[in-house]
Amino acid sequence: MTEQNKKETHDLYAVRLNKLLTMREEGCDPFHENCEQTHTSDEARAVYSEDENNSPIVKVAGRMTVFRLMGKAAFVKILDRDGLIQLYFKRDEVGEDHYKAFKRLDLGDIIGAEGPLFKTKTGEITVRVQSYKLVSKALRPLPEKWHGLTDNEQVYRQRYLDLIVNSESREIFVMRSKVISCIRRFLDDRGFLEVETPILQAETGGAAARPFVTHFNALDCDFYLRIA
Repeated sequence: MTEQNKKETHDLYAVRLNKLLTMREEGCDPFHENCEQTHTSDEARAVYSEDENNSPIVKVAGRMTVFRLMGKAAFVKILDRDGLIQLYFKRDEVGEDHYKAFKRLDLGDIIGAEGPLFKTKTGEITVRVQSYKLVSKALRPLPEKWHGLTDNEQVYRQRYLDLIVNSESREIFVMRSKVISCIRRFLDDRGFLEVETPILQAETGGAAARPFVTHFNALDCDFYLRIA
């Protein structure tokens, strides 16, 4: 990360921190344990009805990745475990005070929203928000939209950030989890037992790999990280 990027990140952090302090001064808790969610993004789209007068009320939640303000209305996209879904906020629907507070939100914030489904002029199924809740305020800005997370070292050191911004990484993560779960079930059904082996070893292993060494104070001796 360049010095210029570090400065911009620090400045954005200061702005978001100031917003958080303002929320607390106004009696708003910017962090909640959870919020009620009746549908994921895919499930919400699945229950959409062309008869919008009888459209079901859905409760969705996710991280804000797109935020477009247009005066008295706004379009937002949130990301949950199934993908993206669009939300439509209108000042007359949520109330003036709530809309004013909503405009202070930032990309990366996690919100929950409730409302009926409708289809926009572009054909995108969208939640017409009647009420919303800030679940968690994001103090650190997400990577720039178009270039994304390109620093390989940052990808490995900040895996959580990689999973937030890179859909390919999320797909690999989910697939890997399912593959491991499938292997475990296969072996469990055949009577195999899973055995935990030591992560720290008294002797180096891993062929030509450079060993990672640490000192075990209780035993006053060096141990090596398992390479496996």
